[in-house]
Order: sequence, then structure tokens, then C-alpha cells
Amino acid sequence: MTTARFRNKWCLLLLLTLPMAAPAQQPAPAAAVAADQAFRAFAARTTQPGVRTHAFDPAHTRFGFELRTRWGQRVQGRFPVYDGTVLFLPDGRRQVRIRLAAGSIDVAGSERYAAIARSDAFFDAEHHPDIEFVSDPHDDMLTRRGGLLQGVLRMHGVSRPETFMVAPAMCERAGQDCDAFASGSVDRSEYGIAGMRLVLSDRVRFTMQVRLLDHAP
Repeated sequence: MTTARFRNKWCLLLLLTLPMAAPAQQPAPAAAVAADQAFRAFAARTTQPGVRTHAFDPAHTRFGFELRTRWGQRVQGRFPVYDGTVLFLPDGRRQVRIRLAAGSIDVAGSERYAAIARSDAFFDAEHHPDIEFVSDPHDDMLTRRGGLLQGVLRMHGVSRPETFMVAPAMCERAGQDCDAFASGSVDRSEYGIAGMRLVLSDRVRFTMQVRLLDHAP
């Protein structure tokens, strides 16, 4: 057996045998209140006059995540169950809310690895079934030229402001006539996800490929 193959098998063995997670950290009260306000504000906008709501097209929408081992190997997963809404606001801005089902996580087609990701070592799907993101209202130019998409991420019982990078559009109406892409990395320790720190890095990279189900004018 080559050294590389031996090392890969040893890494996977550690993933299955190391202790699980440390208790989740609790967000500061002010941060939690601000996060709750962001989600409530989004819900309120959905009922305002002139606001158009559009869901994601499941045929073209994908949500995934990626971690790296301390030796550089990638551990990739996806969230096959999700829902979300994009608001088209009367002033021309847009706002997006995404909800990912932690209990649906798939990791490389392996139920064993998926069970670890769902466990309290990571996303703790039993106690925190949803991972949610609500963006700040943003100008349509962001979806065309790309740039920073800011908002609030709620994961593992913790809410924090996060920023994702939107890729430049490949067509005039990204997310409508072609897919829109965004990605961003977060520190899982800041959300109380501290399992297997000896094997896996702290950074979790989320990826998004989105297209709307109903085309907007």
C-alpha cells in the first residue's frame, strides 16, 4: 500500500472514531436580537404591496459544503432538501432567504459519513434541523457584476453576520435566464461546531447554485 493511500484510510478511520462535538457556544444577546430582527423583517416584506416572491427551481439549484482535512483532502457534501425565496422589492432591490435541511445532508454518497455530519459533532440535525441565511436587501447590480452578499447565517443554534461572494453573471439576468453562483467560508468553531478538530480544519465553505422557478419581469 502506498503512503498516500495509507494516509487517506487513516484519516477516514479517525473521522469515524474521534470524539464528537463540544457544547455549542451561545451568541451574545445583542447579536441574537439583531439576527431575529433580520428574519422578522424578511417575513414582513413578503406581505408588503408591490413585493414579488419567487422560489428556487429544483432542476437548477444546488447547495453544498466543503471541509478540508489537516492533510489537504476535501470532504464534500450537499443539502438535497431545501427551500428559499427571493424577494423583488418595489425599489428595485432584491433579498434572499435560504433554509437548508441539516437532516438531509449527503456526504460523498456515504450514509456513515452523512450520519457524522448530521450528528452533534457537526450540524446536530436533531436539535437544529435547519441552517438558514437571510441576506440584506441588495441592488440588482450585485447579481450582474458579482460582489459581496451580506446577511445573517443561523446554524447550530448560533446566528452571526456573514458575507458570501457572488460570481459575475453569465447572462443578462442571472438567476433567471442562467444560474447564479455564490460561495463563502465560515469558521465552524464560531457556531459551536468543534468536533474532530485534530482531523478537520475549522473552515466550512458553502456553495450555492441558484435559479428561480418563476421568471420575473
